[in-house]
Amino acid sequence: MALTRDEREGFLAEPRVAALSVDAGEGRGPLIVPIWYRYGPGGDVRVMTDVGCRKALLIEKAGRFSLMVECTEPRVRYVSVEGPVVRTSPGSIELLREVAAHYLPPELVDRCVEIATARYSGERVVFHMAPER
Repeated sequence: MALTRDEREGFLAEPRVAALSVDAGEGRGPLIVPIWYRYGPGGDVRVMTDVGCRKALLIEKAGRFSLMVECTEPRVRYVSVEGPVVRTSPGSIELLREVAAHYLPPELVDRCVEIATARYSGERVVFHMAPER
């Protein structure tokens, strides 16, 4: 049974790992990768990644991407969302902390941010997607 708009937006706002899909060019299947994201009902979907990585370059070239978010218990349910990139912004520690807090218990957030900033010391970019479908 299809979800209502409110149900879809609420489901998408929950802390779930998404499968991000973006066109990888002629002769290639789409790039599909797991990713954490942020979304609030009625707003943009935000994903943050390293500047210059394959995923970022493909999103910039395509100008759009899709996410598929699912749960399998107590029954399979999913929401997919697709739309254009409406803006980009620099990645920030604040957004990294917000995303980590969305997914992790409070006692693990600082450690996650510490590990992420040590591991990925380069520039980050945030893609803002306006859900169309």
